[in-house]
Amino acid sequence: MNSRIEKGAATRQHIVGVATRLFTKSGFEATSIEAILSACAISRGALYHHFASKDELFLAVFEAIEREIAEATIAAARDIIDPAESLRVGCRAFLELARVDKVRQIALIDAPAVLGWQKWREVEERHGFGLLKASLKSAAKARGLRREPMDVLAQMLLAALIEAALLIARGGDPGATMRSSRAAVDRIIDGILA
Repeated sequence: MNSRIEKGAATRQHIVGVATRLFTKSGFEATSIEAILSACAISRGALYHHFASKDELFLAVFEAIEREIAEATIAAARDIIDPAESLRVGCRAFLELARVDKVRQIALIDAPAVLGWQKWREVEERHGFGLLKASLKSAAKARGLRREPMDVLAQMLLAALIEAALLIARGGDPGATMRSSRAAVDRIIDGILA
């Protein structure tokens, strides 16, 4: 790779990193382009060379966070042989991530509003939701179940996970909320796989 391309990639990565910190701290709406430019110490032209708009920059930030979430859930369940237990552990890892400020603010709160439901779900499909659906299908297959429609059940499980994650992120007693959320998600998984 030539040095110009490497420099461009490094600049893009720097902008995404800085924007992640700013969006996490203040939220999308309260973070101005001027604040991003100042924190990155770059010109407006340099920013717009990489991102056509603040929304496009937010999408890049969200994609990066979704990759991190997917990697963390895969890592948590990596050594588990039973597909149903692997699904549970992956879901628990996701719930734990709800305590992480950037996940809470960017992925759970801002992304649906900023990107709109359709775009948000497209990104989810490529990352977390895609993993969830594949894990659920694997667990059902291992138990000899032919649950139809599996895609709808996976979407319902995702909705439950997101609501539980929001409860954890906003809860007054995070430990108690985590325990009750994990138990509820486990019951939903058990119901789907019964």
